Amino acid sequence: MDFSLSEEQIELQKLARQILADQTDNERLREVEARDERFDDKLWRDLAEAGLLGIGIAEEQGGMDLGFESVCLLVEEVGATMAPLPVIPTLVSGALPIQRFGSDAQKQRLLPGVASGERLLSAALIESGNEDPCAPLTTAKKSGDGWSLSGEKTCVPFANRAERILVGARLEGGLGVFLLDPQAEGVELRRQVSTAGEPQFQLLLGNAVVAAEDRLAGSGEAAELLRWTAERTSAAWCAMAVGVADRSTRMTAEYTAEREQFGVKIATFQAVGQRAADCYIDVQCLRGVTQQAVSLLDGEREAGDEVTIAKIWAGDVLHRVSHAAQHLHGGIGVDRDYPLFRYCLWAKQIELAMGSSAELTAQLGQRIAANVSA
Repeated sequence: MDFSLSEEQIELQKLARQILADQTDNERLREVEARDERFDDKLWRDLAEAGLLGIGIAEEQGGMDLGFESVCLLVEEVGATMAPLPVIPTLVSGALPIQRFGSDAQKQRLLPGVASGERLLSAALIESGNEDPCAPLTTAKKSGDGWSLSGEKTCVPFANRAERILVGARLEGGLGVFLLDPQAEGVELRRQVSTAGEPQFQLLLGNAVVAAEDRLAGSGEAAELLRWTAERTSAAWCAMAVGVADRSTRMTAEYTAEREQFGVKIATFQAVGQRAADCYIDVQCLRGVTQQAVSLLDGEREAGDEVTIAKIWAGDVLHRVSHAAQHLHGGIGVDRDYPLFRYCLWAKQIELAMGSSAELTAQLGQRIAANVSA
């Protein structure tokens, strides 16, 4: 499989890297973190003006239609710079399902605003006590011309700012997917504290009102839509993990090349060099399995196993690289005046979001065994 980037993708990556790097120095990030929520409005607008928020959106809705693989290049750069932006909730979990499954009216109503930076989207894919986003416990029933939703979703990113939140629910005899207005009657948002500081909310639905035009999929397509969205969301988080782990490793290499002990650079110590080299190898392995999953998804091919493999690597690599970076930095690694702490917090949040690598490996093994026996 050829993972080489096209010239268009290389230029896109350079543009994203330049815009993000210019506005994510330590001082700027501390300024944003001092606010009530971790979101840089100006940087979001600048990305929109450069056309980068419309990477995965069709030209008819004001985007560039460059595909999921190109979206993940932007996501990786966000991970590398710690830019406080909702790229995955809005561009992947929200916009892509509407682009793929939505009606022409839904696309035209919501997607141009995403591409212009005027509108955020999100998705409620997590329920307490339920690990399968494709089998929601939340229920939906007909109510007049529209729908009524009841249940609880958790860890919904940027729910307070979202124009619409993608919500899966059980119907009588099937599933449905809806575009919920967080300001609608029957919706309550409760702020949650996330490891990395990302704004997240508990979504309490008590007969929440959803208009007829905001049903995204009925029983025929809902299960496929939820699986489709969950796989791309997971793969995008793996792409962000690549950016986090890669920059953590490079930051550590730069530090150890300058830090002296006993009159010599500590990078020349064999144990230090070996541990840094292990981080580099880990990052390249994570990059390879993530690129494979993203490439398959970009081509609308089956990638369930590949996404699971990428999730396993993402959690394990972030854990190992984060620990090694802290070890090789010494005490300065936890100093809030030094940027490494942000990468470690995001590493832990993504690791936990990916799930237990042991459990994921067991699930993968069971699927492989079932296919072999079949």
